[in-house]
Amino acid sequence: MSQADNSYEFGIDLDKIDAIDMHVHIECSEHGHLSLPQPLVDASSKYFKTEDRSPSLDTIAERYREWNMAAVVFTVDATTALKHEPNSIEEIATGAARNNDVLIPFGSVDPLQGAAAVERAKVLVEKFGVRGFKFHPSLQSFDPSDQQFYPLYEAIQALGVPALFHTGQNGMGAGLPGGYGIKLGYSNPLLLDAVAADFPQVQVIMAHPSVPWQEEANSIATHKSNVWIDLSGWSPKYFPESLVHAANRMFPDRVLFGTDYPLITPQKWLGAFQDAPFKDEVRPKILKQNAARLFGLTPARSNATEGNHE
Repeated sequence: MSQADNSYEFGIDLDKIDAIDMHVHIECSEHGHLSLPQPLVDASSKYFKTEDRSPSLDTIAERYREWNMAAVVFTVDATTALKHEPNSIEEIATGAARNNDVLIPFGSVDPLQGAAAVERAKVLVEKFGVRGFKFHPSLQSFDPSDQQFYPLYEAIQALGVPALFHTGQNGMGAGLPGGYGIKLGYSNPLLLDAVAADFPQVQVIMAHPSVPWQEEANSIATHKSNVWIDLSGWSPKYFPESLVHAANRMFPDRVLFGTDYPLITPQKWLGAFQDAPFKDEVRPKILKQNAARLFGLTPARSNATEGNHE
C-alpha cells in the first residue's frame, strides 16, 4: 500500500459523538517502542498516578468509540534533546486513518533539526494527512519564540494546520534530580505571543492550564484571535479561577476539551467538569463545537475539508 493510500481523511460524524478530546498521547508503538526514555515514563506515571499508561492506538480508538468521543492523537519528537527516537508518527497517522471515525492525527517534528524538521512537517501533512502538530518546548528543549524556528512556523502556516504547544507545569521529569534536565521556562506561554503575532494564520493552541503563568495565557488568548487554550492535564476542579472566568467571558469560542489521556481519563475529567462553574452556553462549545470549527467540521459535512477558522 502506498503512502497516498494511507493518508488520513476525516471520517467523523459529529452527530454521533458527544465530544472531541484535543489531547491524547500515543506512547507506545505497535512494536513496543516507548515514546520516552524509561525514567521519564516511570516518573510521570508516578506523578499522575497512572496505571494503564500505554494502551495501543487501536485500543484507544475502541475506547473512544465506546465513549462516543473523537480524539486528537500524537506523540512528541524530542530526538535531539532526549537522545531517544520517538515512536513512529507515520504509524500514528496510518492508525488514525483506519480509525478515522474517532481519531485525528497530529504530527510532531524535532525543531532542533532545522531544515530537516521543515521538510518532515511537509511530508507528514502532504503524504500522511496529519491535521496539526504537537510541540513540547520543555521536553524538546527549545525556546518557541526564537526566530531560528520561524521557517518551521512558516511551513505550518502554509500547510494550514494548527500548532499545539505544551504550556505551564511539567509532569515530565517531575520528582527526578534536576527534573531530568527539563527546563520549565521553555513552557511559559508568553513565549508563544511572538509566534501568534508573527504568524497570524497559524492557529496556536496553548495546551493545559498554564500554571504558574495562567494570567499570561489569558492575556494572550484575549489579545489574539488565533490563540486557543485546551483544558487538558488538570482536573477541572483544580482549574485557576481566572481561567474559568476568562473562558466564560473573554474567549469562550476558543477553549477546547482535552484530557491528557491516558494520564487522565475522560470520565474523571468530565465528572469534575460537571461541577466546575462554566456557563451552560459555553459547555457545548468546549466539549465539541469549538474543536469542530477549528477543523472545519460540520454535522452536515462530517468529512469536511481541513481548515482552521476563527
